[in-house]
Amino acid sequence: MGFRKQASKLVLEDGSIFHGYSFGSKKEANGEVVFNTGMVGYPEILTDPSYRGQILVLTYPLIGNYGVPGDEKEDNLLKYFESNKIQVQGLIISDYSNDYSHWNAKKSLSEWMREHEIPGIFGIDTRELTKKLREKGTMLGKIIYDKETVDFKDPNKRNLVAEVSIKEPIVYKKGKKRVIVIDCGVKNNIIKAFLRRNISVIRCPWDYNFLEEKVDGIVISNGPGDPKMCQETINYVRKTLSKNIPILGICLGSQILALAAGADTYKLKYGHRSQNQPCVDVGTKRCYITSQNHGYAVASDTLPQDWREWFYNNNDETNEGIIHISKPFFGTQFHPEASPGPDDTEFLFDMFLRAMR
Repeated sequence: MGFRKQASKLVLEDGSIFHGYSFGSKKEANGEVVFNTGMVGYPEILTDPSYRGQILVLTYPLIGNYGVPGDEKEDNLLKYFESNKIQVQGLIISDYSNDYSHWNAKKSLSEWMREHEIPGIFGIDTRELTKKLREKGTMLGKIIYDKETVDFKDPNKRNLVAEVSIKEPIVYKKGKKRVIVIDCGVKNNIIKAFLRRNISVIRCPWDYNFLEEKVDGIVISNGPGDPKMCQETINYVRKTLSKNIPILGICLGSQILALAAGADTYKLKYGHRSQNQPCVDVGTKRCYITSQNHGYAVASDTLPQDWREWFYNNNDETNEGIIHISKPFFGTQFHPEASPGPDDTEFLFDMFLRAMR
């Protein structure tokens, strides 16, 4: 059954206007406009806390065709989503499929977005929009209706990590080995990756003092925005580097690990958001296809003497991982837990667990 088209538009800070039609919630939204080139996985993508503050453009032309799954839980975590709610500010797509079909679907994408009060626009030339973002870089934008005020708000000026992190520690009990996960916006599948390996997880807030916790390993999670906003996390991690407790940083966590070690980070022109990013292991020259979602990167040439670049991106040669030459400290810019995307690099969790023994 179709629905009545209602005009809506996306306005960019350079004055560009993209006209389309509304779906999801009928409301305005401000954010940083970014694009993702993945072909599948919109339930996981939209619930990824790393998208906090962003208006997301999906380049795959058909979205909504397989609906949205239900809220089943596993180990007290939502089974099919990466957090408890949609994290994007708004969604921009080319063609919306109102009629969905999938064995696991419980509702339409538009219905799900209305429940979470997230606006969307379809009927926009996402190819033209993506080309603009690639050429000029990510821009601020606003989804508006009729005569609403066009005011832009930069989400990167806020501490987005503090907005998505939990407020009190949560423990997920499994085996005797324990890791602490610093929640900077952690995806559910990172926690599940350890639970599947019979590792107990202590999930703590981004600014939690974990220095006195007796654990076998430390994980610094993914998350949104500028890593330099997480000064409390950086300071705690810096103090931990004097010990030999294994540390794994993922995405934003890798950037925080680098900053704690004394390196620098910078904002990419338009970031890496997809499930097809080729990353090369510096040592073996083997290339892995990875899932990514980040707008900042580690400046490899600022790494201290006892650190090395571990992976680099085969498209633009930006840093995709760091490793200490003698201590069990690792960081990957990509997502070894995937969800969505290829799980080619999930072996990195096993490598981290071996370092915990």
